[in-house]
Amino acid sequence: MKTLSPAVRRPSPLLRSGIPSARPARRVPGTGSVLGAILDHGPVARSTVARLTGLSPASVSGHVGQLLARGLVRESAETVGPKGLGRPHIPVEIDTGRYLVAGAHVAVAHSTVSLMDLRGRIVAEDRQPHRATDPRRLLGELASRLARLAAERRGGRTVLALGFATGHWVDPVAGVIVEHPQLGWRDVPVRDILGAATGLPVHVDSHSRALARAEQLFGETSTRTSTVLLFVGAVVDAAFAAQGAMHLGPRSGAGSVAHLPLGAGGTAGEAPCSCGRTGCLQSEVSEHAMVRRAAARGPAVGSFPELLEQALAGEPRAVALFRRRARLVGRAAALLLDMFDPEVLVVVEPGAGRIPECLDDLRAEVAERSWVCDDPDRVVVPSSFTGSVLATAGGAVALGALYADPLGPWPALTAAS
Repeated sequence: MKTLSPAVRRPSPLLRSGIPSARPARRVPGTGSVLGAILDHGPVARSTVARLTGLSPASVSGHVGQLLARGLVRESAETVGPKGLGRPHIPVEIDTGRYLVAGAHVAVAHSTVSLMDLRGRIVAEDRQPHRATDPRRLLGELASRLARLAAERRGGRTVLALGFATGHWVDPVAGVIVEHPQLGWRDVPVRDILGAATGLPVHVDSHSRALARAEQLFGETSTRTSTVLLFVGAVVDAAFAAQGAMHLGPRSGAGSVAHLPLGAGGTAGEAPCSCGRTGCLQSEVSEHAMVRRAAARGPAVGSFPELLEQALAGEPRAVALFRRRARLVGRAAALLLDMFDPEVLVVVEPGAGRIPECLDDLRAEVAERSWVCDDPDRVVVPSSFTGSVLATAGGAVALGALYADPLGPWPALTAAS
C-alpha cells in the first residue's frame, strides 16, 4: 500500500456530470420505527407503540411478531389496567440476552475493539497501540483480537456484525477508507478485508457519523431532528444530520473540517498545518498540537493522555491548555452553527466532557461569535459517551445499520427466524 506524502492530496474536481443522480429519500421501514420505539420506551405495550409510531395496531403486532421471531425483542411480564380491569398487556423490550455487535476503531496511534449489546452498552473492550500501520496487517490483528475478546466475554451470545470506524474520509457505501493521511491509508477495502477475516457482516463509517448516530439512538434525544457533531482528537472532523439522516455528500466526503481557518487563533512561530498554512483547526487543537504546545510551555508530558490526566488533577498549565483549546473549538462551533443552524451541536472532546471550565469557555465563545445560536447552554452539549467514545464508535456503526433495517440481510437473524 502506497504511503501518502506529508502534503495533503487534493482530490480532482468533481464535475457536475460526475455527480450521481439523487437517490429517493429513504423512509424508515415500519419494522425499524417499531424497533426504535421499543428501544426508547421499552418495556412498552404494543398499543403504545402504535400511538408512538402512527402505525395501526395490526401493523405493529405484525412487526413485533417479526422482531420476536428474530430474537431482537422479548416479551416482559403481563400488566393489567387499573384495579385489574381490562385485557392484560404484554409489554415488549429489547432483548439484550441473545446478540451482541462487535466494534473496531482505528485511531492514529492505537486501536480499540469492543463488544456492545443491543441497547448500546459496552460489554467489553480492548485498546492496544499500533505495532504497525500497514492496513492489511493492522486489520488482521484487529480480527484476531476481536475473536479472542468474543471468546472470553460474549457470554454465550451471538455476534451479529462488526462495525468499523475511523477518522478522515470514509465511504460507507463501498466499505472503503478513501484517505487517512496520518495513517498513510488510501483506498483501503476495509469491509472486504475484515469480512474475509471474521466471517461477519462488516459495516464501515467515519467515527463522527458513527457517534452522531449513537447520540440519536442511545444518547442526546435532541439530535433526532438535526445535529452537527464535532470530533476533536488526534483527528478533527465532523458529521451533519438533517431529518435524522446523515449527510454524506456525493463522494462521502462531508465533514472534513480539519482545515477550517481559525483566523487569529494561531500563534506566531507555531508549526504549520500539513496543508502548509497556519491557523487551521486541526493544527491548533489536535492532540498532537496539544502535546507540542505542552512541550514548549509546560507541563512536560510524553503523551496526550498524560496531559489530560494532569489537567483533570488541576495542574494549572495543563488546564490552561485545555481552556485555550475549548475557546478555539468554540470558534469552529460558532461557524458550524451559523452554517447549519442545527437543533444541537455535540462536541466530542474530553475537556468539554470532563472539565467544567472548558465547556463554559466553549459556550461563551459560541455566544460571542454565533449569529444564529441564542442559547449555547441548550444547543452546545458534550458527548453522551465521554470516557468510552472510541469503544462506542465502532459498535455504533453496526447498531445503526441494524436499527435502520432490522429485517435486512443479517445472517444470524435469518437463521434464527
